[in-house]
Amino acid sequence: MPSTAPVRDFSRTLPAFLLLTFALFLTGIFFPFFHVTKFWVFGEAVSVVGGIFTLFQEGEYFLFAVLTLFTLVFPCVKLGLLALIWLERDQDLARLRRLHARVATLDKWSMLDVFVVAILIVTMKAVALAHIHIGLGLYLFTFSVIFTQLASHWLSRHLDGRRPSA
Repeated sequence: MPSTAPVRDFSRTLPAFLLLTFALFLTGIFFPFFHVTKFWVFGEAVSVVGGIFTLFQEGEYFLFAVLTLFTLVFPCVKLGLLALIWLERDQDLARLRRLHARVATLDKWSMLDVFVVAILIVTMKAVALAHIHIGLGLYLFTFSVIFTQLASHWLSRHLDGRRPSA
């Protein structure tokens, strides 16, 4: 007979883990992703939210929409769905698996925001007159992406271990 101890540990730790992940996400998007020094004198700190607002102000509406969707909306929806799955973990297993399948679909798109940031950093570094230092926001955001993936994996294992109720 399998032990229920891991399920109890799971139900205690996952909410805290999801809160930590959301806190990392929120701080990551507001803290500077990088610090840019131009002409060795002028410095500027760039955050995700600041960069997105700058794109809007400069009329780059397509980039604004893409980055807002993939960098702000998708992560919030994923974390919200993971929290909902955890809150309803004792409910209809088939419904929870369908919800988790949606999270898995969103996971496939989650690397787009990391890809965009990487291209941005490489482009900025290519400009000889600008020097870039990676900021705390990039690390916080990266950890939130990794932790979201871990939470999704843990929920998937939990759902796979449950048997449908008759």
